[in-house]
Amino acid sequence: MAQAEMTGGRDGEPAPPVAGVGVREAPVRWQRLGLFRRGSAAGGPRPGSSPGAGVWRRGAFLSLFALALLLLLVFHASVPNRVGNLGSLLETFLPWLGLAVPLLFLLALVRRSATALIAVVLPAVAWVNLFGGLLVDKSAAAADGSRLTLASHNVNAENPDPAATARDIAASGADVVALVELTESAAPTYQRTLGETYRYHSMQGTVGLWSKYPLSDSRRVDTGMGWARALRGTVDTPHGRVAVYVAHLPSVRVRIEAGFTAERRDNSAEALGLAIREEPLKRVVLLGDLNGTMNDRALAPVTSQMRSTQGAAGDGFGFSWPASFPMTRIDQIMVRGLEPVSSWTLERTGSDHLPVAASVTF
Repeated sequence: MAQAEMTGGRDGEPAPPVAGVGVREAPVRWQRLGLFRRGSAAGGPRPGSSPGAGVWRRGAFLSLFALALLLLLVFHASVPNRVGNLGSLLETFLPWLGLAVPLLFLLALVRRSATALIAVVLPAVAWVNLFGGLLVDKSAAAADGSRLTLASHNVNAENPDPAATARDIAASGADVVALVELTESAAPTYQRTLGETYRYHSMQGTVGLWSKYPLSDSRRVDTGMGWARALRGTVDTPHGRVAVYVAHLPSVRVRIEAGFTAERRDNSAEALGLAIREEPLKRVVLLGDLNGTMNDRALAPVTSQMRSTQGAAGDGFGFSWPASFPMTRIDQIMVRGLEPVSSWTLERTGSDHLPVAASVTF
């Protein structure tokens, strides 16, 4: 009886071999690894299918999602602005699309889909092509004698401690400082506190410019808003004259009924771009809160003429807003006729924006 139990036969006779056991043994192990689907009820591959075909059949939805992500990254400029300025909204947060890549990769591993894994590679390559250069430190050494350090900060009209913010900005060591969103009540505090470090300054409406070097020809720049939110001044540095523009373009909002409302900002960007285009000085600096990123097509009247110091010489994305959890860089330092050597964000102040800074050479 014991022998019958061991052999599985009757009356001590060996049991006949079960058809397909030798064939199934290896495929079952592969099936446990997820390399292909189980076949027929007998355990073999489905008629007309090859072992391993399932690994290519799975993940169709993930592959389509990866393809859609690829198209958004590569053709973001083709997303129309006619409906709710969706194109500009996408471009404002475009780098964050990269978060979908590792998520899709993990889902493809869980799904055990070779097709999805290969598909995820494509948006990954596209993202690296767009933003990979921002992940490395591009700052370069420059002789102190030829260096000009710039700082820009939206100080926030509701800043509870303007004096502390002014001291923090002065401690940055910047030669030229631009502040925007100045209020009538807080402006004297900024003037008094920064005046200890910066001998020259000019204010136009809600924007201001402070300099360690002589400042002349300061005037309002009309950005079509009806009041002063931009100015231009000439800074006479030891290495030559520099035209410095300070601007605070209109705010944008995301509303359910209207989408990304940016028409006023876009119009102001055109006016600012025209003023910069007509600037006679060769060396030009733009500082301020543009309420838009370098990727946003609506800022092309400005960005097409100038270089971002963060893009050219920064370390990382340099996100500046909101200060509590920076998600985008809308505070900009741009130059023309000058060479960026480093760009960075400063420590948080009492504002909802982070200050940004950069060093350039002549």
